[in-house]
Amino acid sequence: MGSITRRILLAGLAALIAGPAAGDDARPRKFVVASTSIIADLVRKVSGDRIEVKALVGPNGDAHVYSPTPGDAKEIAAAAVVFVNGLGLEGWLPRLVSAAGTKAPVVVVARGVPARRMPDEEHPGRSVTDPHAWQSIADAKIYVANIRDGLVAADPAGKAAYEANAQAYLAKLDDLDKEVRTAIASIPAERRKIITTHDAFGYFGAAYGMSFIAPEGVSTDSEPSAKDVARIIRKIKQQKIPAVFLENVSDPRLIEQIARETGAAIGGKLYSDALSEPAGPAATYIDMMRHNVREFAKALGGV
Repeated sequence: MGSITRRILLAGLAALIAGPAAGDDARPRKFVVASTSIIADLVRKVSGDRIEVKALVGPNGDAHVYSPTPGDAKEIAAAAVVFVNGLGLEGWLPRLVSAAGTKAPVVVVARGVPARRMPDEEHPGRSVTDPHAWQSIADAKIYVANIRDGLVAADPAGKAAYEANAQAYLAKLDDLDKEVRTAIASIPAERRKIITTHDAFGYFGAAYGMSFIAPEGVSTDSEPSAKDVARIIRKIKQQKIPAVFLENVSDPRLIEQIARETGAAIGGKLYSDALSEPAGPAATYIDMMRHNVREFAKALGGV
């Protein structure tokens, strides 16, 4: 191969690595990281095809107990933006961001959410922040607004696209909220109470008038004591709670034990902290909320 030909090939390779020239419509997509599959889905809905999105904790993953990998640090180092829930959900994330040495802004998508407080089961008399705000669709809309603003700040050229995508998705969330309220209204008021594996549905209950009891606290990392389980079993019998539900991020054995000892029916699997795999029933945030409310209605006598 002659020297001139070699120089031409090397120049071509350099151009490919560098990406298209300024003003080229075939620009490379920006890369962003989201802490969970739920947040990643919301980012994708707002970003459209302008952004490549990676979830650190993927489908059926548990952000409460996640152990980051060296690959996660590399992805954060390469990201233009890091989207996180906040409210204490990702206790492992600050160290990961520091280790990655990234200059990317960290966008807390729950910023501005009216955070719920709940008893700290490990420290009686204290309270902790409930991080599961996405279970209220009104709060998910706040997530979407924060995501939109974070994308616009990172990619001002895409402002019109991000704002249009966000507006269209917010309209879909308004329709979803109406669906959820209709489904809950079909459940007899005295039956709107269930047991779930861990305390992930407090925002849903407050928004839609349901009562949730959980043997595990706000985090799946906490193990309920025998005394806690006995207390819940008594409560199920006293209040005639009709159904107990498994979650995709929790060990099913505890709920199975409670069902055996109380006679409560085991409802379908719920998706609380993570989406399902793409072929599953909760592949997106909207799918997840629809699936969960259908399971509630089916088990509690609604339609």
